Amino acid sequence: MREDDERNPLCLVTGATGYIGGRLVPELLAAGYRVRALARSPAALRDHPWAGRAEVVRGDVTDAASTRAAMRDVDVAYYLVHALGGGSGFERTDREAARIFGEEARAAGVRRIVYLGGLTPQGVPQEELSPHLRSRAEVGGILLRSGVPTAVLCAAVVIGSGSASFEMLRYLTERLPVMVTPSWVGTRVQPIAVRDVLRYLVGGADLPDEVNRAFDIGGPERLTYREMMHRYALVAGLPHRLVLPVPMLTPGLSSLWIGMVTPVPRTIARPLAESLRHEVVCRENDIERYVPSPPGHPLSFDTALAYALRRVREAGVTTRWSSASTPGAPSDPLPTDPGWAGGSLYTDRRERTVDASPAALWRVIEGIGGDNGWYSFPLAWAVRGWLDRLAGGVGLRRGRRDAARLRVGDSLDFWRVEEIEPGRLLRLRAEMKLPGLAWLEMYAEQTPDGRTRYRQRALFHPRGLLGHAYWWSVSPFHAVVFGGMARNIARTAARLPAGPQQPGHPV
Repeated sequence: MREDDERNPLCLVTGATGYIGGRLVPELLAAGYRVRALARSPAALRDHPWAGRAEVVRGDVTDAASTRAAMRDVDVAYYLVHALGGGSGFERTDREAARIFGEEARAAGVRRIVYLGGLTPQGVPQEELSPHLRSRAEVGGILLRSGVPTAVLCAAVVIGSGSASFEMLRYLTERLPVMVTPSWVGTRVQPIAVRDVLRYLVGGADLPDEVNRAFDIGGPERLTYREMMHRYALVAGLPHRLVLPVPMLTPGLSSLWIGMVTPVPRTIARPLAESLRHEVVCRENDIERYVPSPPGHPLSFDTALAYALRRVREAGVTTRWSSASTPGAPSDPLPTDPGWAGGSLYTDRRERTVDASPAALWRVIEGIGGDNGWYSFPLAWAVRGWLDRLAGGVGLRRGRRDAARLRVGDSLDFWRVEEIEPGRLLRLRAEMKLPGLAWLEMYAEQTPDGRTRYRQRALFHPRGLLGHAYWWSVSPFHAVVFGGMARNIARTAARLPAGPQQPGHPV
C-alpha cells in the first residue's frame, strides 16, 4: 500500500508526543496506514522525522469537541494517553477521558480501538491494586464496553530509552554500585522490548471485527527487579551491583529514594513504585494467534537492553543530542522524550561572536589538533595525553592525517572524526581512556543579522558512579580549557587573512 493513498485506513494516534505514540506513528506509516496525530501542543511534533508525512491536529481527549473532530473518517483509534504524573486526581481524569474517547469513537463509526494498558497481578482484587494499575485496568474496561471493538494490550515494564520504568532501572543501576533497596526488587515481572510492543500495536489495527478483549503481552523471560539490575550492569559493561533489600521501605519512602537517585519526577516515580509490589506476568499468549511473532521475537531481555543502549554505546549524539533529519530505531530517544530520558548527559556549552567570515572560522576548526594544537592551555592537553598513555590509551601521539582537511573516520590525536558537515560542523568522539563516552562539537554559523558565530559543545555520557565522579572532578577546569579554546579559536579566525591559507598555531 502507498502511504499517500486515501483509500488506506486512517489511524488516529493519541499521545503522539508521548513515549509510545511518537514511536508508533512511523511504524504505522511504514505499514501503509495514513496517520492523524492528536496532540495538545502540535508544535512539539515538528522536529519528528515523520512530521511531514502525518496529519497533526490539536486536541485533548478530555475535551469532547476536539476529540469528535479528530475522529472524523478514522478507521482505527489508538488510545495511548494516561494522566500518570498529573496529581492525585489522575484516576478521575483517566476515567473521564476514556469515557469521552469511547463515546466519540462509537458516534464516528470507528472500526476499532487499540489501547496499551498494564499487566495486572493474578488473583488480586481491583480495589487492592496500586492506583496506577487500577486506573489502567479501569480505562481498559471502559473502552471494552464502549460499543467499539477494542483490543487492550497489557504490558509490564517496557524496555526502551524513554520508558519511565526503564529509565528508573537505568539510573538506579548506573549510579549505585551498592544499593539498599525496597523489598520489591524481589518481585517478578515480564518485561517486553518496545519493538515488540509496537509490533503488537500495529497488528492490533488489523484484528477481526469480532475481537473485543484484553491480551497479555510480554517478553520470553520472567525476571525479578534484582535480576534485571544485574543483567543491565552486565550488558552496559558495569561492575557487578550489590543489591540489599530492606523490607521497611514503604512505597512512599521508595519514591523519595528513587527521586534522590534518579531524575525521574516524583509524581511519576511514586505511582510506579507503588505498582512494583505486585507480580505482573503474562497469564496467556493469545495475541500470537492474531499477530504471530517473526523469528527471534519477542526479543530477550538482554537483546532489548542492547537495543535500548545502542545509541549511547555507539554514536548516540546524532539521534539523542543533536538535531537529526533521519528517523532512528524504535529503541532510540525522540525529541519529545522528557529531559530525564536517555541516560545522564553532561554538557559544557560555549559561544562566541567572531570578527571573521564563517569560511575563515571553518578553516580554523578543520585545522585543529596535530601541530596546531587545541587552542587552549597546551600543558593541560599534554598532561591529559600523558595520563592517557599511562592508562594504556593512545594519547596525543597520533596527530592528524592531513594538515588542512578532515574526513569522517580520521584519527585526530586522541579523538576520532565522527561527523563533518563542511563549512558548518565538526564532531569528534573521544578515544581516550574514560569512564564513559565523550564528544566535542564545533560549529561555524552565520546569524540572521549576518554575523559569524562559533558554537562549541562538549558532551559526556558517564558510565557508572565513577563516570559521574570523573565529570565533577574535571568540571572546575572547563572554564580554562573549553572557555580558552572557544576564545582562542575566535581570535585566530579573526586574524586570518582572506584566502585559502592554513590556520596558524594556537594562541
